[in-house]
Amino acid sequence: MTPAEIAPKDRLIVALDLPGVDAAEAMIAKLGDSVSFYKIGYQLAYAGGLPLIGKLADRGKKVFADLKMHDIGNTVTRGVESVAKLGATFVTVHAYPQTMKGAVEGRGSAGLKILAVTVLTSYDDDDLHAAGYRLSVSELVEARAQQAQVIGVDGLVSSPEEVGALRKIVGHQMSLVTPGIRPAGAASGDQKRIMTPGRAITAGADYLVVGRPVVEAADPKAVADAIHAEIAQALG
Repeated sequence: MTPAEIAPKDRLIVALDLPGVDAAEAMIAKLGDSVSFYKIGYQLAYAGGLPLIGKLADRGKKVFADLKMHDIGNTVTRGVESVAKLGATFVTVHAYPQTMKGAVEGRGSAGLKILAVTVLTSYDDDDLHAAGYRLSVSELVEARAQQAQVIGVDGLVSSPEEVGALRKIVGHQMSLVTPGIRPAGAASGDQKRIMTPGRAITAGADYLVVGRPVVEAADPKAVADAIHAEIAQALG
């Protein structure tokens, strides 16, 4: 799907980083028709949230299963095969070559799209060096993007700071999904490489993942609507 084919409303992915299914369902009800795309990550998945993927898909919603798989290739292949049966639109794996190859094999002909996480948005160069990497964040992101493109991954997850450089590498053949999105005035939390929604879209992001600024807001629907308006303005 090219950027022009993505409905503006689908570009906002609200992260249901909540403690259980009841809390998630309550937030979905509050957001109503304002949000068409949701992310289910570790917190909700491990609290019984995986069946919610199919329920949301049955309601016409899209779901990003942010599971960040990373294991030996065969294990990832079998895991992706299982996720493909749940009805998710996206699933994440860490951008290690063996892991990405296993994920692509597990996807097969299913409609599930594989997203490779380049470098977590809470990391900076010092964090990478502490983990034993010699490359900078930007260098590692670009190297993993090139590997992902060759392997046949569908998209990349990176901070908005790297989107412009990634777009030059992958063109419009791969989707770029950006967490680390903070509306103007919102707290950065534990994110280190952040950007406002409008700036991220202008930089070349296809999808924006926003969690706490929406789900912790006094009026989540109003915040989601404001982000949609900012996205529409950035798209021109």
